[in-house]
Amino acid sequence: MVKQELIDRSPVRFFEKALNGGIKPGEIGVLASKKGVGKTSVLVQLGLDGLLQGKQVVHVSFDQHTSYTMTWYEDIFTEMSKKKNLEKAVDVKDDVIRNRTVLNFNQDSVSTKQIITTLTALAQGGIKTDYLIIDGLDFSKRTKADFESIKEYAKKENVVVWYSCNTEGTELKSVLPADLVPLFDAVVLFETKSDSTQLRILKVRDETPSNENLKLDSKTLLIAEK
Repeated sequence: MVKQELIDRSPVRFFEKALNGGIKPGEIGVLASKKGVGKTSVLVQLGLDGLLQGKQVVHVSFDQHTSYTMTWYEDIFTEMSKKKNLEKAVDVKDDVIRNRTVLNFNQDSVSTKQIITTLTALAQGGIKTDYLIIDGLDFSKRTKADFESIKEYAKKENVVVWYSCNTEGTELKSVLPADLVPLFDAVVLFETKSDSTQLRILKVRDETPSNENLKLDSKTLLIAEK
C-alpha cells in the first residue's frame, strides 16, 4: 500500500504528464542544462519511480563517485516520503533499493561498447536492465554511432534510457547537434529563473507537449508544478 501510494503520488507523475505519458521502453531521453542545476536529482527521481514499480535500474555515473550517487537515492527517497507524509515509507526502501545497480566509469577510458557489454553481462547474471540512467556523460566525447548503439540496445532489450548533459544552449538546435536530435525521443531543458528552476520540454517524439508547467522545488529538488 505504501509503495503504491509513493508511485501514485510521485513527482514523476507531473513529468510524465508533460511528456504525454513519458518515454517508453526502447526510447531515450536527455535532461539538459548548465552544470549544477539539478539534473541528477531528476534522474534519481526517475530511477526511484522505476524501482518502486519493481523495475531493475542501472545508474551509470561519469562524474560522481558511486557512494555519492547512492546518497542521492537516499536523500531523494527521504524527501519523497516526507512530502507525502508517508511515515512507513522507510519500510519499503530496502526492498526497493535492492533492484538498483550503480556503476561509475571514466569516460576517457570506457567506450559505449564496453558499457553495453557490462549491461549484457549483468543480464546474464540475473540483473536485467529495465531503466538505464547515464549521468554526466560529455556528449562531445561520443559520436553519433555511440548514441545509435544505445538506441539499438534500448529497442532490442526494451529499456528506458535517460541521459543528462551539460549545455549552454537554450533551444533544441543549440542543445544537441542536429544529427543527434532524431535519436532522442525526449529533450528537457532546465532553465534557471530568478525564483526557480523551470523545466521546458524541447522535444517529445514528434508530438506537442501536453503540459510544460514544471519546475524543481528549490528546497527538495523534487519535480513540482508551477
